[in-house]
Amino acid sequence: MKAYEIQTDGGIDALTLVEKPEPKPSPSQVMIRMKACSLNYRDLLVVQGTYGRNLKRPLIPMSDGAGEVVEVGEGVTRVKKGDRVAGIFFQKWVSGALTREKMHSGLGGEIDGLLTEYAVLDQEGLVLLPEHLSFAEGATLPCAGVTAWHALVSKGGVIAGENVLLLGTGGVSIFALQFARIHGARVIITSSSDAKLERARKLGASDTINYTETPDWDVRVKELTGGEGVDLVIEVGGPGTLPKSIGSARIGGRISLIGVLTGTQAEINPLPIMFYSLRVQGIYVGSREMFEAMNRAIVANKLKPVIDRVFPFAEAREAFHYMKSAAHFGKIVISF
Repeated sequence: MKAYEIQTDGGIDALTLVEKPEPKPSPSQVMIRMKACSLNYRDLLVVQGTYGRNLKRPLIPMSDGAGEVVEVGEGVTRVKKGDRVAGIFFQKWVSGALTREKMHSGLGGEIDGLLTEYAVLDQEGLVLLPEHLSFAEGATLPCAGVTAWHALVSKGGVIAGENVLLLGTGGVSIFALQFARIHGARVIITSSSDAKLERARKLGASDTINYTETPDWDVRVKELTGGEGVDLVIEVGGPGTLPKSIGSARIGGRISLIGVLTGTQAEINPLPIMFYSLRVQGIYVGSREMFEAMNRAIVANKLKPVIDRVFPFAEAREAFHYMKSAAHFGKIVISF
């Protein structure tokens, strides 16, 4: 079988296509013929050698993928041959709180990922795909979809009528836009591209802000909410945007902190968090239980993930370069 491996820290162009023997499932394991993978910013960091320390080499990258079950090991009861499935990001996070052990089961980081023609996963690390979704659409769910659901619903507790602020138009933010709308929330979203903001309006965003034209976008958010601020911020930028996200929140508001698109080094003034009784919650993807709850909402609302572009398997490096360009709106997919 063909698979891509990170063999050295040489960046995207060092991603190597190799031939490997097909894996076989052991008891409780499932063999999957992969049909599609989707990219996340974390995958780009892994390939560039800037994610974590001491990741194993060689490493098959990418956490998010969907495929068809082709063989099951002894004792498998959760899925059967022919089922359409996706892997969960943390293979050992089925339910409950995140623990150190669960954190060390991340696909495409701590363990081999899914940019391979065949993969073997434990039956507990799988979910069934919603029937109305293609493999490409299903492959977008495990990281970006679950992260958005966790940030907005599981921990964010969004309710109808609340104001939600989203930063940018990448995978997590666009999923959050869709989930916020099905929960009846009003969405304000930022971008540097008017074309992307227009697409966001078509998906249901109530208000948009071009942050290059309006660098003090936190002030504009306050204006759009009658001086109060938003109930919930889905914060994907990190240190470079967090101070303005804090300034955009209402007294007693919530901030779901997800990403580090602006880097990891900065000084953050904690006083506004204290004075305005803000709740800042770190979000690190989510559990299988959250994934299955999200899928029920996706099925009930016939929601379709937003895919920007699909690359063939042979052009995986080009897909990573496209992710690095930040030109995408929604998700980037690699199809097998």
